[in-house]
Amino acid sequence: MNAFPTVELTVYPFECDAFGHLNEASFLALYERARWDALAKGPGMDLFRRSGVWPAVRKASIEYHAGVYPADVLRIETIVTRRGTTSFSLRHTATRLKDGAQVSEAELVFVCVDPLGRPAPIPEEVGNFLGPRVAKGTELLRVETGKGGATLPVEVRGEGDIILFVHGFPLDHTMWRHQMAGLTKWKRVAPDLRGFGGATAPPHPEAYSMGRYADDLIAVLDAVGGASRAVVCGLSMGGYIVFELLRRHPERIRALVLCDTKAEPDTAEGRKVRDEQAGLAEREGVAAVVDRLLPKLLGKATHRAQPELVAEVREVMLRSSVPGFAGALRAMRDRPDSTPDLAQIRMPTLVLGGAEDELIAPAVMHQMATQIPGARFDSIKSAGHMAPLEQPLAVGRVLGEFLESLPK
Repeated sequence: MNAFPTVELTVYPFECDAFGHLNEASFLALYERARWDALAKGPGMDLFRRSGVWPAVRKASIEYHAGVYPADVLRIETIVTRRGTTSFSLRHTATRLKDGAQVSEAELVFVCVDPLGRPAPIPEEVGNFLGPRVAKGTELLRVETGKGGATLPVEVRGEGDIILFVHGFPLDHTMWRHQMAGLTKWKRVAPDLRGFGGATAPPHPEAYSMGRYADDLIAVLDAVGGASRAVVCGLSMGGYIVFELLRRHPERIRALVLCDTKAEPDTAEGRKVRDEQAGLAEREGVAAVVDRLLPKLLGKATHRAQPELVAEVREVMLRSSVPGFAGALRAMRDRPDSTPDLAQIRMPTLVLGGAEDELIAPAVMHQMATQIPGARFDSIKSAGHMAPLEQPLAVGRVLGEFLESLPK
C-alpha cells in the first residue's frame, strides 16, 4: 500500500455548518483539498489530466471520531488500499495537531474515466504513483498497536511458517517485494513501521523508539496468527529494531536475519548528525534530507546500472511523514549498544550485506557475525546498503538456503 504525501490543512469558518463544525459534506471537500495538495507535493496536480483520464468518485464512506472546528489544523494522511485495472481505493485519516486526536477516517473508491466518461485503464504514470497491484494470494491487514500507538498496514502472503520482514529507514515494506514474491514456502509478513509508508504517524516525539517499534511488531505477529515464533529479518534500522525485539520478546523469535545492519550504537558525531537531520526535516521537510542520504544508500554499481531503482527509492523516501522521519532519526540516535547481546544469541542467525555498503562496512558486519555463536555471513556483490532491492536474486538464494537449513 503506497501513501500520498502527508499534508496539513487549516479548517476555515466558511467550511463549517450552522453548528460551527465540519459535517459530512464539508469533510469530504476537505479530503478532496488534501488529495490535490498531496498531488502538488508529489507528481503534480495535473497527474491525471496529462495522462488523459479523470478520477471519478464511485463510492465514499466516512466515520467521525471527534468534532472539528474553525482554526483546527488537521494532518491528513492518505494511503492506497487497493488498485485494480481501472479503479483504486484510498483511505484518508485526519488527526488534529493540537491534541493528536484522530478525528475522522474515510474510504473512497475511484474509477479512471476518459473524456467521454467511460472507464479507462489506469495509465502507467498514475499506476507508478499509486503503486503495484496486489498479487493474488496477498492479504492486506491493518493492525492497531493500542492506545497511544499507530495503525500499521501489513502485507501478508502465503501459508506456512512465518518470516517477518522489517524495513529500513526511511523506506516502507515494499523494499521487500522481491523476497515477498519469491519465498513461496513461507508465510511472508511485511508491515510499514509507524510514520512510514501507509502507517499513521503519531505527532508526539515520544511515540518513536526502538521499544515502540518492537512492541508494534509483536502486535503484527499477534494479528497475523499462526505459529508463536517467527524468523525475523531486519535491514539497517530494521536490524536495530530486531535487536530490541530480541531483548524484549526472545520467545517470539525462531531465527534471525540481520541485513546491512550493526550492533554498535551511534558515536557522538553520529548522534549529532541525527539531531541535525531531524531538525532539518522538521523545518524544511523530508526532501531536504533525502537527497543527502540517497547517494550512500545504494551501491555505486546500482547508481550506474539501475537509475530507475535509484529514482524509485527516492520516491519512497519522499513519502515518509515528517514526524515518522524525525522520530526514527532520534530513535536510532538513542538506541542501546547491542554488542554485549551478541554472544548470548542462541538461535540460527544469518548476517548479510552489500559488498559496496558505504554506511555499514562489510568488515563491521562480518565482525558482528563472528561474535554470534554459529552465525553465517554472506557478502552480496554489486550491492550497497539495500542489498535485497539491489541484488534480489543473490539475496534470495542466500536467504532461501538459510531458511531451508532451519530445524523443522
